Amino acid sequence: MNIKEAESRIKYLREQIIYNSKLYYENDAPAISDYEYDMMFRELGDLEAEFPELDSPTSPTKRVGGRALDKFEKFTHNVQMGSLTDVFSYDELEDFISKTDSILGGAEYSVEPKIDGLSVSLIYENGKFVRGATRGDGFVGEDVTENLKTVKTIPLELNEALPYLCVRGEVYMPRAVFEQINKVREEEGLALFANPRNAAAGSLRQLDPKVAASRRLAIFVFNLQEGDIYTDGRKPKTHLETLARLKELGFTVLPETVKAKGFDAVSEHVRYLGDKRPELSFDMDGAVIKVNDLAGRRTVGEGTSTPKWAVAYKYPPEEKKTKLLSIDIQVGRTGVLTPAANLEPVRLAGTTVSRATLHNINFITERDIRIGDAVVVRKAGEIIPEILESVKSERDGTEQVFVMPSVCPSCGHPVVRDECGDGAAIRCVYAGCPAQNARGIVHFASKGAMNIDGLGPQVVELLLSNGKIKDIADLYTLKIEDIETLDRMGRKSAENLVNAISESKDRGLERLLYALGVRQVGEVAAESIARKMRTIETCMNASVEDFTAIEDIGEITAMALVEFFRDERSVELIHRLTELGVKTDATAEEREETLAGLTFVLTGTLPTMTRDEASALIKQAGGKVSGSVSKKTSYVVAGEEAGSKLTKANELGVTVLDEDGLMRLLGK
Repeated sequence: MNIKEAESRIKYLREQIIYNSKLYYENDAPAISDYEYDMMFRELGDLEAEFPELDSPTSPTKRVGGRALDKFEKFTHNVQMGSLTDVFSYDELEDFISKTDSILGGAEYSVEPKIDGLSVSLIYENGKFVRGATRGDGFVGEDVTENLKTVKTIPLELNEALPYLCVRGEVYMPRAVFEQINKVREEEGLALFANPRNAAAGSLRQLDPKVAASRRLAIFVFNLQEGDIYTDGRKPKTHLETLARLKELGFTVLPETVKAKGFDAVSEHVRYLGDKRPELSFDMDGAVIKVNDLAGRRTVGEGTSTPKWAVAYKYPPEEKKTKLLSIDIQVGRTGVLTPAANLEPVRLAGTTVSRATLHNINFITERDIRIGDAVVVRKAGEIIPEILESVKSERDGTEQVFVMPSVCPSCGHPVVRDECGDGAAIRCVYAGCPAQNARGIVHFASKGAMNIDGLGPQVVELLLSNGKIKDIADLYTLKIEDIETLDRMGRKSAENLVNAISESKDRGLERLLYALGVRQVGEVAAESIARKMRTIETCMNASVEDFTAIEDIGEITAMALVEFFRDERSVELIHRLTELGVKTDATAEEREETLAGLTFVLTGTLPTMTRDEASALIKQAGGKVSGSVSKKTSYVVAGEEAGSKLTKANELGVTVLDEDGLMRLLGK
């Protein structure tokens, strides 16, 4: 093939791939098979490699992800990417409409879905996509251009070569993609994504664009930030006119958006969107109501941090009714028997729910929840499915009262009621319980503990059932040939797992103490103990009084620690781990505790570090990290897309820091 033939073929392939991508990703109406699409994509890549002079930065092949980055560069937005005032009731919405109408003498509004994703800006020069960044704090975000190139609904080249354009959109993970990815992760024994929004945010902040490309993100564009959308000097007069023009240019704009006048019409579409949420292919957590007329917006004006011409109506947590089919008992790593509900599958807050926690027998008894009941389910914090109540009026007499088992379903040994706390916990105390052993190994390998990548529940079960391991220490004796012949493993997977296990040896006492699964000892307590004790030998010889002298360690925790370190099986396990090369000394240097006595809450996505990394810095400086905001909170560290925790901090008058403010507090 000569260069002229190659040029013609490349042009044809690019047009076909772009056209079919649009059919697949935007219209949900593919015209060719995945195989045909993949073959065209491969041929285009081969031709571009053979004729590099014909390559183009806007070619569809650039969407598969380039080289991995060391970090994201900061990006300063020319136009602030602000947030909106939230309203939580129709009375508040009516108040907003009334005030705005009084200023403008009656107004026209756009009512549109509030997509639950990650806000970004996209910049085009001469019609070509050149830069993309996260919202950050509204003024400074992160340059995630390479990852955004992998989002197939972002046009790399506009339909017209406008000199300069900056638009704002919401990157999200489609529900079907979210469920498929979680299904694969579950099969591979990996931690599941909590919800599509978190999955989208994490995917867009991957340092390797190839990982971002594999997550199949999408985008809806909803605002013109700056630039002219016409080449003849015309200026759009309304928001909806702007969206229509952006669609002509090749952007995927917000669906289900309407024009409405007056509270009745506005609230009707807000209700319509709320009712339609379960049917949509994307998650939405509210509806956005904006003054449609752009001149009218200037008249209404801006507040200190939010515009006065728009609000976001936030829907209450979605609740659904379904049927409680049965109750299973799960045996935790500490032997606690936890009841879990099996439900008729129901679509709830973006995912299909078929399981829900029932906490303990007291929870079931107090709410009189019976097998066969119609029950009301919601997601706590839009993440964890929980049963609110049973619908007693729908009972027909066939429902069954649930009784906790008297023996452990895993090992068959008698269970006892734990007298600590409220006495609601039923516990298996048999040391050889298989379920406790398996869950203990999974916990040992988890992210907050020894962080052994690839050692999830299914792999642990595979190793146990095939006699490759019996306990935690056996992990460090595994060889590649022990694993590669097991079902669904293979040579490469075996190599990766053995390497990950070997790397975990150097996690140090902080991680090891938590990984050992001592009752009452969480990550924070483990770090406090390690910071003071420094070696596991010191822990093994410590008394209850020695442990209670450590901040955050109460008498119950201290007693659990002494009991654990006096147990012969624990002593033997620790000796084996030490002999196998596991580091049992504290890794962090003793340092001045500049944040001692201060409690921090982290929310949102920080610009240059994960929340886990920020938590580690705070804890190393003697501070505490909490999951909820209260009057006792010293600081809230807020990043991009901070949610209800930031709202509560403002309500309580808690000082809010950004990442730079935290680093200054740390003296960095």
